Amino acid sequence: MTTDLNTKDLLPGTDFGSLAARFSPLFESIGQDVLERERNHVLPYDQVRSLQKAGFTSLRVPREFGGGGVALDVFLELFLELASLDSNVAHLLRGHIVQVESLLLQEDGPHRSRWLHRIADGALIGNAASERNTLTEITTALSRTGTDFTVSGTKYYTTGSIYSDWISLSAARDGERYGVLVRADHPGVSIQDDWDGFGQQLTGSGSLTLHQVPVDPSDIIVVDPADPHLAFRTALFQSILLLVASGIAQNAINDAVAFVKPRKRTFAVAGERIPAKEDLVQVVVGEAAAKAYAAKSTALRVARDLSDYAASTGRAVTGEQLVVDAFKAQQVVLKLAQETASDIFEVGGASATSTDLLLDRHWRNARTVASHNPAKYRARLVGEHLLTGTFELYASRT
Repeated sequence: MTTDLNTKDLLPGTDFGSLAARFSPLFESIGQDVLERERNHVLPYDQVRSLQKAGFTSLRVPREFGGGGVALDVFLELFLELASLDSNVAHLLRGHIVQVESLLLQEDGPHRSRWLHRIADGALIGNAASERNTLTEITTALSRTGTDFTVSGTKYYTTGSIYSDWISLSAARDGERYGVLVRADHPGVSIQDDWDGFGQQLTGSGSLTLHQVPVDPSDIIVVDPADPHLAFRTALFQSILLLVASGIAQNAINDAVAFVKPRKRTFAVAGERIPAKEDLVQVVVGEAAAKAYAAKSTALRVARDLSDYAASTGRAVTGEQLVVDAFKAQQVVLKLAQETASDIFEVGGASATSTDLLLDRHWRNARTVASHNPAKYRARLVGEHLLTGTFELYASRT
């Protein structure tokens, strides 16, 4: 396995403080128009391109390939800051982040080198693994004619693909499952913005149709259930959702504070009373902020363990333990994010439900993120592991 940078060995300018100072103005600009995009369903193409242009999407690529050479835990903490301003923009990068980490774990070779250079040059990779079928089988077909390969089929939950330059997807051929990469701008690729969830509506998580789209043979990888890094990728997929949920909770707190501060009327109290100075309002905000803090701290704990694994240094951690810990964190973080997004309505009475404020988007977004991989299923797996020592992992649980 290729070693990566450890936090202790960061190059100048790749620590969290330096990166936050560099990217915070960009993140804040992305967050400025978030309500307008939400109200009018404006997909954040420009915001995604600004992240690519600024080098955010290549921060994990080693310096020798033209990237930022940033440690994984530092990058994921920065990612959480983005999520706290626009959870849609952060979430749509999920497939790209996992694809980069998968490349970093590969042995040195032409395929790894080519893709790391592409990503360093700004290429963004979307994700299209799932299908909307009655069974979990993959029906997207990888076909071969002579030495040429093509892929055809229909996908759904294609988070980020509508914004991407390349798409990572699953396909089947002769009973074998493969992972392939295709160009997003090929004429045979059709991406629809038809995601019908009530939250995370701008992630581009809708449908994708492929018709005889060519695939470079070097970009075809057999999905191996015995892959030693499968557990790491599963934990990373989950960790990204936890970080997005934590960002949503923090965004909800920020909006609640901004809502309360200028107000001059307290519910059911005669005369002018400043809500920001009311004990009950302060308690509500304080308790909600504590939940958001706990969610963030838990999510970042998982991120640090993932970083240890990626760097092959620091505290010893196995892929299996990473998944178990990520599943444990799900039980806490997702619940705290939803509670925070609901609690903020206690500070403003009926006026807090105004559609102009869109405070409801925080709960809708938190609930949607939590529904990606229902925590109850993962609680059972954790319990089974602790009680019996059994832990079965397979790709469809990601």
